[in-house]
Amino acid sequence: MESIHAHGIWVAESLQRETRSLENLWLLITHVGDPKAAFLLLFPFAYFASRRAGVAVLWVGALADWLNLMLKWLLFGERPYWWIGESHIFDGKQPKVQQFPTTCENGPGSPSGHAMVTAAVWWVVASSLASFLYTRTRSMLLSSTPFLLYAALLLVVGISRVFILAHFPHQVVSGSIAGLLVGILLKRNVPEGRPLLFFFTLSVSLLAGALTLYVGLQQLGFDVFWSLALAKKWCRHAEWLRPDVAPFSSLTRDCATLLGLGLAEYCKPGGWPLLGAPRALSLALSSMGLFHVHRLPLPLQPPALYYSLTFIKFVVVPPVVMALVPGLVHLVTHKKRD
Repeated sequence: MESIHAHGIWVAESLQRETRSLENLWLLITHVGDPKAAFLLLFPFAYFASRRAGVAVLWVGALADWLNLMLKWLLFGERPYWWIGESHIFDGKQPKVQQFPTTCENGPGSPSGHAMVTAAVWWVVASSLASFLYTRTRSMLLSSTPFLLYAALLLVVGISRVFILAHFPHQVVSGSIAGLLVGILLKRNVPEGRPLLFFFTLSVSLLAGALTLYVGLQQLGFDVFWSLALAKKWCRHAEWLRPDVAPFSSLTRDCATLLGLGLAEYCKPGGWPLLGAPRALSLALSSMGLFHVHRLPLPLQPPALYYSLTFIKFVVVPPVVMALVPGLVHLVTHKKRD
């Protein structure tokens, strides 16, 4: 692996040198590829375009994110920004690379979560859009366009992760392949019409499965948080170590989102019948609401409070988009028609 890692550092150094003028673009793209964007940004747009596609985005995104965490705990992948110093390969001549505010993720690096979740959720969007276009036009050329855009998105998200030293190229490739497989498999079994108990049981099962793996690794003598010490040691600025990218933060987000999906289905089975302007208004209000929810500052101490508030923050996302806002819009527009 030493030669693969060293080659990855060379690729990152070349990317930073040759595309320095695109720095702001790469930073924007890495934010677009953030797993949180699937829940807070992509989900509302997908849902109000197609209810099934929106539910599939949450379903696939949460399970892909959870599986990515399990793989990271098992594979113990390095990250470029700390491997440079830990490997001692570059003691004689340090590579000319730069860290960024989004570089210092503190979990293991393999496979890339950005690449894996992006590949999974955008497969849902691309395949749904391709099916829609083919049904309407019967044109293979036009219906293949979403898949070309999908491939381009995976490419630029992967480049952005290598550019900022968050991942090695092979971690991005493995994450993209894993995400594609997860997207293909899970899109076939979208849990529409399932009872609340199904989602509650699934949420608890994911939490229990993660904690079982965590305890099992600890019992075998593996330090699950080995990467946190390296992140603190090699991150250029301590304030760049964000709690929302810690392993248990993603686990909390995934379990909360699935439970929230069950609550939304329970509150309004089948969703609200909105068309045209009311649907567009619901999308705008939902997106604004999620934006402000995301911006809410959470206390970092004690950790139990932080994770509890994170859970609440994400458990309300599906009900807000699928039940609360559309219900209010439906109530207002229905009264106006009367």
